[in-house]
Order: sequence, then C-alpha cells, then structure tokens
Amino acid sequence: MYVKNKMTANPYTIAFDAPINEVIELMREKNLKRVPVVDGEKIVGILTHGDLEKVSPTKATTLSIYELNYLLSKMRVSDAMTKDVIAISPDALLEEAAVMMRENKISTLAVVKNNKLVGIITESDIFDAFIDLLGFRDAGSRITVQAADVPGALADIAEIFRSFDANISHIAVYRGSGGSSDVVIRTNAINTESIEENLEEHGYKIENVIKNLG
Repeated sequence: MYVKNKMTANPYTIAFDAPINEVIELMREKNLKRVPVVDGEKIVGILTHGDLEKVSPTKATTLSIYELNYLLSKMRVSDAMTKDVIAISPDALLEEAAVMMRENKISTLAVVKNNKLVGIITESDIFDAFIDLLGFRDAGSRITVQAADVPGALADIAEIFRSFDANISHIAVYRGSGGSSDVVIRTNAINTESIEENLEEHGYKIENVIKNLG
C-alpha cells in the first residue's frame, strides 16, 4: 500500500504571512489538529495546536480581550510554525512513512511531489491502514495458528482453507522465537470448526479464534 492511498489529499493550508488569528479560526471552524503552511504551492512549515499554545498568552494574563486580539492580529503564522517539515513522496510505501515517523518522533508527514504539497499523512492514517490490512472490521473469522517457520507452511495452511472452500481475505505472520510463528488468518467463513480440526490434524496449534458477524 502506498502513501497516496491513505493520505489526506489537498489539505487545508495557510499562507506563511497570514495573521495568526486567521489560522486559529480555520482550525476551530474545520476542527483541524494541524495545518500545513505554504508559500505559494511550496510547503514551508506546519502549525499545530502545540505551536499555538507556545505563542499564546497564558490563562493568567491580565490582558483584555481587545489587547489579546490586537496582539494576535500583529503575529504572523511564520512566527509560530514549525519550520523543519519532513516530507515523503506519494509513491512511497506506507511502511516507509511509518518508519520516518518513528525515527523522527513525529505524527505527521507532508506529502510532496515535484516540490508541490499534495497531501499530508498522519499516525491515524497509518493506524487505519493497519486495521484495513488485517481486515479487523470485516465479517468472518480470525484464526491465529502457530506454525513452524519453514518453507511451504503457508501454502499448506492455504490448501486446508481451500479444501473447505473458505476464502482467505487477509493474512499476517508474526515471527516468534524457537523456529515458530503466529499466522493470523482472516476468512469469510463463520463456521470454522471443521477447518480448525483439520489444521490441528496437520500439526498446527490453534492459538485463538475470533468471530465477527458484521
């Protein structure tokens, strides 16, 4: 799966020289947690609630509402934004985006193509992709099987499901220690007792079975 499949395309943006109260209103109106800052079509920063808090007067201030609004109207977006924006291509793999976020300890990447901002991708987008890849919301059964980490094991398991005319819609392998792995299989079948028995007859240990009726 690619970044372009999960990113928010054409996100709301704000000009770097716009008044700070303009972006505050935009974030409030559109319920945004972050806004890319642009100079034309080029991204030059990103503004978050945390950035705004750093430049906003504290609750203990003695300034009046009029004075606060006046100060905010004089402050520009560029005064508060985070300038070091990390970008990724829309054609990059989703795993690359996840690694970049982890290594840089950030929750958002700008998505840039030909020096133009085309989207943003966040931790929430990565989580949603993970849920989709495992098919957690789909109706059917989720069967976790312990299997030896040897060539042909997945093919053997798949053949057992095929013999019961049960479609495998999603599969994930979590490598363990001691030469075995947990194979998580999602199938559209609800009644899987016969499949489970056959798997065990072939030497596979059933770790867990979860039903989702949809």
